Parts: sequence; C-alpha cells; structure tokens
Amino acid sequence: MAEDDPYLWLEEIAGDEQLDWVRKHNDPTVAEFSGETFEQLRAEALEVLDTDARIPYVRRRGEYLYNFWRDAANPRGLWQRTTLASYRTEEPDWDVVIDVDQLAAADGENWVWAGADVLEPEYTRALVSLSRGGSDAAVVREFDMITREFVPGGFELAEAKSRVSWEDPDTVLVGTDFGPDSMTESGYPRIVKRWRRGQPLSEATTVFTGPATDVIVGASVDRTPGYERTLLHRALDFFNDQVYQLRSGELVRIDAPTDATLSVHRQWLLIELRSDWLTGAASYRAGSLLAADYEQFLDGTADVAVVFEPDAHTCLHQYSWTRDRLVLVTLADVASRVEIVTPGSWVREPVSGTGGSTVIVATDDTGDEIFLDSSDFITPSRLLHGVAGGVLTEIKRAPSFFDVADLAVTQHFATSDDGTSVPYFVVGHKHNQAPGPTLLGGYGGFEVSRTPGYDGVLGRLWLSRGGTYVLANIRGGGEYGPTWHTQAMREGRHKVAEDFAAVARDLVRRGITTVAQLGAQGGSNGGLLMGIMLTKYPELFGALVCQVPLLDMKRFHLLLAGASWVAEYGDPDEPEDWAFISEYSPYQNISAEKRYPPVLITTSTRDDRVHPGHARKMTAALEEAGHNVWYYENIEGGHAGAADNSQTAFKSALSYSFLHRMLG
Repeated sequence: MAEDDPYLWLEEIAGDEQLDWVRKHNDPTVAEFSGETFEQLRAEALEVLDTDARIPYVRRRGEYLYNFWRDAANPRGLWQRTTLASYRTEEPDWDVVIDVDQLAAADGENWVWAGADVLEPEYTRALVSLSRGGSDAAVVREFDMITREFVPGGFELAEAKSRVSWEDPDTVLVGTDFGPDSMTESGYPRIVKRWRRGQPLSEATTVFTGPATDVIVGASVDRTPGYERTLLHRALDFFNDQVYQLRSGELVRIDAPTDATLSVHRQWLLIELRSDWLTGAASYRAGSLLAADYEQFLDGTADVAVVFEPDAHTCLHQYSWTRDRLVLVTLADVASRVEIVTPGSWVREPVSGTGGSTVIVATDDTGDEIFLDSSDFITPSRLLHGVAGGVLTEIKRAPSFFDVADLAVTQHFATSDDGTSVPYFVVGHKHNQAPGPTLLGGYGGFEVSRTPGYDGVLGRLWLSRGGTYVLANIRGGGEYGPTWHTQAMREGRHKVAEDFAAVARDLVRRGITTVAQLGAQGGSNGGLLMGIMLTKYPELFGALVCQVPLLDMKRFHLLLAGASWVAEYGDPDEPEDWAFISEYSPYQNISAEKRYPPVLITTSTRDDRVHPGHARKMTAALEEAGHNVWYYENIEGGHAGAADNSQTAFKSALSYSFLHRMLG
C-alpha cells in the first residue's frame, strides 16, 4: 500500500525538497568518481560521440537524403540534407534545414530534437517535434520546407505526448492532450481528431475515441497514389492492437489476431504473428510473417502466403518495403542474414556481402533504394547502399576507436534453471589467460533483441583498458522470436533473472572472471533486471550499474507510462498478479541482512517514461538498510538519460569510473 511507503514523497518530480535530495546525492557521487581518470574517460567518450568521421545515417525524402547530426560545435544538432551524389563523397555538401542550437537560443528554450513528419509526396511542409530537455512529451510546430521558417498561424500543439499525421496539405489527424479525459491511463492520447488549416484546435472534429484503459489511440495516413488509406490504431495493451481503415466515414476492422503486427504497402497486407494462429483449415506458427492481398483480406477471400516461418534456431528480426521488394533480416542463433523477397511469388533470395550483424537503416518505398548497416563487436559499421535485388556497395565506413588486435569474440551457451540453453557473446582478450574484470549486459523484455554491434564508447572506456564485455541474449527478448519473449512475461518473469544469473555463473565457471570482478549494467527494463540481481542474486556480482530503472513494481502502473506495461509484468492491483510480482520487485525485497555489491543508480529528472521516483526511492531504502549505493540524477535528458553528447559522455565516464574502481 502507498501509505506504507516512507519514501513516497520522492515521487514528486520537481519539488524543491525532492530536487534538494537529488543534489545532495549527486554531489558526493560526482566527487567520489571524478578526477583524472574520470576526465580522461569523459574526453575519450566525447571524442567518439563528436567525431566528424562518424557515419551520417540518412533516409530519403524525395530527391534528398536527410540526416540529424550532433557534434561539438552543434550539441543540440542539425537537421540537414544532401543529394546522393554528394553523400557518396568523403565530405558531403550538407544543406542545413534547421539548426536546433540556434532555434533554442532564439526561443530561450532547452530544445531537444524529437523528429519531423514530412508531408509526402509534396515534401513542402513538416510537423517538427521539439522536446524540452529530452522528455517524451514534445511541442509540435509546422515548418515550411521551402522558406525554412515555421509557419505563422500554422498547425501547432502544446507540450504533450502527441501523435499527428498529415491527411493532406491542409489537414492533419491529431491525438493530443485535448483537456480532461482525453488521455489514457498510460498518459497517451485516446482521441483522434481531424484538424483543418485555420481551424482552432478546439473545433477539430472527432474521428475516433478509445476508452481510457487503452494504451494509445492513433492514426496513420498512406498517401501513395492509387492506394490512399487512413488507418486507425487502437492499442488495447502493449502487445494487442485493433486496426481499422476509415472508409467513407465508417470504420472497417482488419480482422487479424490482435497480438499480430500489421503493415500495409500498396496492395499488400503483412501479418507478423506473436502467437499461433488457427484460421479456417489453416494454422500458422508464432513468429511467422504472412502476406495477403489487402482488399481480398478485408472481404475474406484472400489466399494467405507464408513469407517466413521460424524454426528452433531462426527468427524474424526486421523487414521493410521498397516500392517493389521486401527486405528481410533474420537471426540464426543471433547471427543475421539478409534476404530480398519478391511479392506475389514470395521467393526469397539471399543478399551477399553483408557479414557481421546487419540491420536495415532505411528503404525507399517509392523506389528500390536500400541502406544496410553491417558491423560486429570489433568491426566498425559499414554502410551498404544499392537497390533491392541488385549489388550492394559500401558507401560509408565508420572509424575504428580502439585496438582490436588482441580481441576475440566467442559465443557460449549457459543452462538456465529450467534447462533452457541461453546464448551469450564474450568479447575478450586473446592473451589474457587469468580471470579479469568483466561487464555483463542484458535487457530481457518487450521482445527486444540484443545483437552484436560496434560500440566505440564501450571499446575505448572498457575493452581497451583490459576489460571483457559479455552480452547475454536472455529470455524476454526476441532473439529466438516471440516465444522467447512470451514465456518470460507476467508469471514467467523469473526466467529473465534466472537466465541472467545462469550466464553470470557460467562466466565464473569458465574462468573468464570471478565474482569480485564481475559487474553488470542495464537500463529501463534492464534496470529492473539489475535491481533483481542486487536483491535476489547479490552473491554473483562485484558491482552493478542500474540506469533509468523500474524498481517499485507495486506502483509502476501508477507512474507516468507505467500502465502501458501491465501486459508485460502483470497488474499489481490484482492479488493473483501481485503474488508473483512481489517475489521479485526490488523495492519490496531489500534486505538489511544480506550483503549487497556496491551499486550505482542513475536516472533523469526529465524522464517522463520511467518515473525517476523508482531510482530515488530505491536509493533511499538501500541507504536506510545500510548498503553501499551511489546515485546520480541528470536534471534533463529524458529516458535516454542524456540530452546531448556532452551529457552522454559524462554519464558514460561516471559509470565506467565506478566499474573500474569496484572491479579492479
């Protein structure tokens, strides 16, 4: 019960007393871990983050390639564009569309770029989202792409977690905070309105309303000539949606399983299944990707084709359309493979020359252009460019930030408590035979797959200083498809922690590290995992870094976006659910008798997704129980914990200074 919580007062985010508590905890943490080593780490991290040699990743909008770029001279960033011909050169000629630093100075606001929805296919206007300090909530302002000015009297929304889409050059479909009862219990819009140019927002016409118990209601508009559609999306919970097409003012349901992911491209409907589907005489496996003619599916006459079907080792990771092809990325024991699919026949052809861990950066759904990124733990990114079905060429290459000559990557499998084989990667030093300082990372939630990738900051601040890095592909993620996730939801949540603990034990058993030299780090849902490791498995670790975490699972659903995660964790207000949640909720399982490893807990005041109260209250309770806990709260930065590269470098230096100190 809330009245039993002595630190409930710390949930008030920006009160004077609360922020005074924050400063009193920040100061000793910074004082303890700052100094010469910290400054060196921060400088190296900032060098990686700010270097002009980074790949400027792009997406096509009409004839231009657009990029958002931050560096030392532009900490808030530049929204810029160039042509493909210029982009191919070593020093592209960038045309700056919006300078966020200049805009923030002119407006007297702490703007952080939150994206732009560009009117297509005209590319003449954009709905620009700007966040104060990096929060999810943002203001929206209409921008003229021709004059490079915000439109006086144009579409503009006050700060909120809005969703807005162009219906035509003079009309948008908008979900925002319209006032009382217009937001869901999760803090997102539940009403979609049609807002015409020159009309006060208060006079916009309601198109659709969902109940407050939904997670979010939104609209998307496809303006592809000949395939114009307006779709309305109603998220029943985090994993279940109802999708409708708006036809002549009537809503027509796309009658697929609610837990499937639906996408529409030209005449095709794609259905990605999260659970087995039996329909008529046909049955389809969870993790499959299905395709059908969209119009025929709506009237019940479609033949459904299987584009991809998983097996025990292989799952679907990504897919994206060009105009005439479908690009697929699959994972086989967490190793990626890229294929090009021809719609209609649905024949899949492998793409050669990718290597490493490959992901889709961007595809052009009006042409056949694709951008792929290929990297691994010790190989910097290569940006590959070409057309779907054609030859891909390397168009950009990221620099190397650390010496990899003595590094090797191996994959191992640990056995969890229930006998499940759990894969993990080790990035270690070939000539280091003795156990050494090791950092274990993991997430384990929401079907998020953690795949190998190059991390310059990790390499410089940890690997190049003799540390070993381990990535655990634990259940709760999507590395083996949706069942790898669903078996660890709700009452199966304990499997996430058991998998992670099994990897930790296996590292010691193999002689890669010792308990005293083993640290772990995780954020958000991974921060919850760190809290469980601290309170349930403290004997396995020498130190823990717990970032922007969920920790009070009795009240998570009452704080900010927490209600949207009930489908993942369960509802603590239901006694049956609280029975299994209470077994692991870190805040409720602190013991004064157990010996805990030192822990660094970090969060952001401006995080409006995971409430900073989780981190604050956990810190206060650990202190009361006599444990060694360090705390740092960035006053801005949103759920990412940092609003610019300088803050990211500071946060990284603080974490690695702590780990180096604690793990030796």
